[in-house]
Amino acid sequence: MAILQHKKIASIFRMIKLIVFCLMISFLIISNTYARRTQPPVQLTLHPSKATDTEQKYQLLPKADELIDADAAPLYENAVASLPAELNTDQINKWRKTPPDQLPQKQVQAILQQFKPSLQLLEQAAKCKQCDWTYEVLQKLTQYRNMAFLLTLQIRSQIAQGRYDNAIDTIRTGFALAKNLSKEPTIIPGLVAVAITELISKQIEEFARKPDAPNLYQALSDLPKPFIDLSDPLEIEEADVVKNVQLLTNRLDRHIAALQCIEALRLYAGSHDNKFPEILSDVTEVKIPDDPVTKKPFSYNRAGSEAVLEVQATEGSEGKDAIRYELKLKE
Repeated sequence: MAILQHKKIASIFRMIKLIVFCLMISFLIISNTYARRTQPPVQLTLHPSKATDTEQKYQLLPKADELIDADAAPLYENAVASLPAELNTDQINKWRKTPPDQLPQKQVQAILQQFKPSLQLLEQAAKCKQCDWTYEVLQKLTQYRNMAFLLTLQIRSQIAQGRYDNAIDTIRTGFALAKNLSKEPTIIPGLVAVAITELISKQIEEFARKPDAPNLYQALSDLPKPFIDLSDPLEIEEADVVKNVQLLTNRLDRHIAALQCIEALRLYAGSHDNKFPEILSDVTEVKIPDDPVTKKPFSYNRAGSEAVLEVQATEGSEGKDAIRYELKLKE
C-alpha cells in the first residue's frame, strides 16, 4: 500500500513538473524565443563602424573585480515586492516591439519612472558578488518576466535617445539578472534565465541600426560560453525535458555568436568602403565566431549591397533553433 501511495505521489509530482515546464514554454513563446517552427527572417539595415579604443571599455556583464561583497537575492526580492500590483503589460509589450525611434517618449518615461524603485534595485543587485536564493523563486516567475519586459523597454528608450552607455548598463543589468536566476538549483528558474537573456539580446540588434552607436563585438566576445549553464539541474530531468532545454540554451548561444558576427561585419564595412565581405573569412579585423553548436562557420552569402547570415537548423530541432538575418548596409 505504501509503495502504491509513493508511486502515486511520484506520478503527481512528475505531472506538476510537466505542467510547470509547459507554462515555461508558454513564457518562451510570449518572448518569441520558441514561438514557431521556423522563425521569420530578421531584417537589419546596418551602419558600418570602426574599431576604437573606447569600445574596449564596454562590458555586458559586470567584471568580477568590480563586484561588491553582498548578496543580490534580497535585492531581487525587494525589486519584485516594489512592483505595483497593477501593471499594464499589454502596453509595455506593445512598446517593446515598437521601433525605438517611434516610441512615445513622454509616456514611456512616465511608465519607467513609476517603476524606478524596482529598476534601481535590479541595478544594485547586478553589482553583487553572491546570489543565494533563500525564498521560493517559482512563485515569483511572472514578476521576473515583467521586470525583464521593463528592462527591455528601458533599453529601447535609451537607444532612441542616443544614450548608448546607459543602454549598455541596462543590458548588463538584464544579463546579470539572468545569470543570477540560473544559479537557483532547479530547472524552471534556469529557463526563465534563458528567456530573459533572449529578450535582452534582441535589443543589441538595435545598436547595429544606429550610425553613432558603439560596436559591441568585443563585449559579446567576452561573454561566458555557454551563457546559461543548466547542466547540473538537467542531471535529474527526464530525457524529453533535457532535449528541449538543450535546444533553448543552444539557440541562445548561437544567437549571441550571430550578433557578434554581425558586429564583425559592421567593422569590416567601416574599413572597406561601406561594403560587405565576399566571404566571412575575408574579415581579418577581428575573429569571426563559429557556430558554437556545430563548430562550423555560419552560413553567409553576399549579393551586391545585401547579405544573408544564417544560423541553420540542427537535426531534430524542427527549425526552432534557426535564425536568418537579411542584412543591408546604410548608404
